[in-house]
Amino acid sequence: MPDTAAPVADKVAIVIGGGSGIGAACVREFAANGYRVVAMSPSGSARELAESLGGVGHDGVNTNLDDLQATVDLAMSTCGRIDTVVNSAGHAARGPVLEITDAQWQEGFEMYLLSVIRMARLVTPIMTAAGSGTIVNISTAGAFEPSASFPVSVTVRAALASFTKLFATQHGPDGIRMNNVLTGYTKDDPSTVPAEWTQGIPLRRAQSTAELARVIRFLASDESSYITGENLRSDGGETRSI
Repeated sequence: MPDTAAPVADKVAIVIGGGSGIGAACVREFAANGYRVVAMSPSGSARELAESLGGVGHDGVNTNLDDLQATVDLAMSTCGRIDTVVNSAGHAARGPVLEITDAQWQEGFEMYLLSVIRMARLVTPIMTAAGSGTIVNISTAGAFEPSASFPVSVTVRAALASFTKLFATQHGPDGIRMNNVLTGYTKDDPSTVPAEWTQGIPLRRAQSTAELARVIRFLASDESSYITGENLRSDGGETRSI
């Protein structure tokens, strides 16, 4: 069967949370590899970054359905298609597990899980009509080896792992793939991390955001066309025993 996939130069990637850190690295990575990028963040930095690279953006938060809808609408009105969505998020509450309030737990649920579900509802009909699409969610290696330092993140993202498997099962026949990237210690500039902080990592270093963005682009691309429903660790081997 001939390969009928669209050339990368015609593909469109939405990056939610693209204003800084991993999300911004994804905006740069996708743009550098020929994608038209539509980016969203609350501060306007994602929009500015996308525009500087030939894309467009919307100022909004991933916990607001109207902002997600506006970003999808912007992609369709300016680009006419959506091939990939990257879901990135900020930081939820931290502290002793029983001192986290109901409101803080709810905020984490909205930020890490419901935002992904909402975006999936918005883009799945578009991708189904096109016969293909990919969604990559930025998660954490703590989803399967929880750290008390990030209680909301690890708890809610464990639920995200289950949702991703359910989505992949139901929408694989539509040609849509969803995967999670389980990140380890990731910094814009890993050289700033003291060596004693990375002794528990086999590679003895932190991961750069640019390095992780390449993994995310791989999962979004046709190069990973037979991978779906997975929780792929990119943590330098830190959770290798699981």
